[in-house]
Amino acid sequence: MSEATYSIGEGPATRVSLSLPEGTAEAIRARVGKREFSAFIAAAVERELRGQVLDEYLADFESRNGPVSGQARQRARQVFPH
Repeated sequence: MSEATYSIGEGPATRVSLSLPEGTAEAIRARVGKREFSAFIAAAVERELRGQVLDEYLADFESRNGPVSGQARQRARQVFPH
């Protein structure tokens, strides 16, 4: 039997242990409530992972092709403003 592999944000939920500063945990609870705490953390971690993957892709692209031009960066900001 082969183990399934999942992409970021996919697959069944799995329980993990997480330590956060109390102030951070309280700020999350105040913003989303106790019931949505895990969903908030999952979304934040997924955003961070996707950002790191994009950073790695851009670094690889630039190492092979040279820096991305200012014009290309500006076009990307227009298409992806966030």
